[in-house]
Amino acid sequence: MNKQNKLGLEIAIFAGGCFWCTEAVFQRLEGVEEVVSGYTGGTIKNPAYREITTGRTGHAEGVKITFDPKKISFAELLEVFFATHDPTTLNRQGNDVGTQYRSEIFYTNPEQKQLAEDFITLLEKENIFDAPIVTAISEAKPFYVAEEEHHNYYNNYRQQPYCQIIIDPKIKKLNNYFSKKLKHGTV
Repeated sequence: MNKQNKLGLEIAIFAGGCFWCTEAVFQRLEGVEEVVSGYTGGTIKNPAYREITTGRTGHAEGVKITFDPKKISFAELLEVFFATHDPTTLNRQGNDVGTQYRSEIFYTNPEQKQLAEDFITLLEKENIFDAPIVTAISEAKPFYVAEEEHHNYYNNYRQQPYCQIIIDPKIKKLNNYFSKKLKHGTV
């Protein structure tokens, strides 16, 4: 039995464009114990950032989220995921273009797969987005931790133009729509 299971924790893996953005959003949620930026869904072992950026490895920039399902459910994580990135653009988030920026959910158990499928069906039925959702749902593949300089990027470099222009609006949206789900003292 692994450490997460002993503590009752679960893992969610999402790719929603740049991992700096996704990491910053999920770090702020109550019940999220850890968010790690990395690479998943590709064809080579131990890829490096310079390889990922070419789009030839098949990996997506993603985050591995360790969460306490007694405090925040996978369904709630899905809500935040779909509210804080554009799930209707194939292989693109804003100016970031390429398969490494795709929208994908990598489920770690059959329940996550079903919840993700049902959630996308609901979003489509309710016409939440102006275009069809292109988010893929795939079984979790090996997750490779990104290089150290990519961890906690937003919190370390908030004054960088990328953070101010791209990530700040996502954090503002998170604060506006999910304020009751935020950890105390986060902004």
